[in-house]
Amino acid sequence: MPAAGTSTKSDERRRAIVAAAVDGFAQKGFYGTTTHEIADWVGVSQPYLYRLYPNKEALFAAVVDHVSVVMTDTLVAHSPVSDGAGPTPEAALDAARGAYAALVADRSILRFLMHANCAVGEPLVEQAVRRCYAKQVDTVRQLLGDDDAVRRWFGAGMLDNVVAVLGLADIDEPWAHVLSAR
Repeated sequence: MPAAGTSTKSDERRRAIVAAAVDGFAQKGFYGTTTHEIADWVGVSQPYLYRLYPNKEALFAAVVDHVSVVMTDTLVAHSPVSDGAGPTPEAALDAARGAYAALVADRSILRFLMHANCAVGEPLVEQAVRRCYAKQVDTVRQLLGDDDAVRRWFGAGMLDNVVAVLGLADIDEPWAHVLSAR
């Protein structure tokens, strides 16, 4: 069902715009990507894009919110099935890291997230990124059980980001082996 005050067609276009914006912002960031480019990629006019999103900042914030939902859904879908006693902390952490690795294997999502952190000087983006982190902390806390585990997961995730974005699994150098645990 469409959101109040919208049509099914505008909801479909919003989804198409958000999907194109993930890729566009992943390539060139908030400051380097124009709304004209995003509109062209989707096949809509720039004025139509501005009817759906009042400015680039609002569009970027909507993309952060979308990626946050995708991250949460991925983590929850990959959480270990418990037999009533619950998974061990190590198994839960491994499952969360595996889910995140699968998610960021699409480097567009990873690069978008990195650009989002860099664009927090924009007020709406800052709010969206903070919402995203808050949602991920809550989700990971539910999956892993305590604040120390959440901090370990985020620390491991930051390392996983570096390994993924630099393609360290494909580099046969001692320093790359250390970071990628090979």
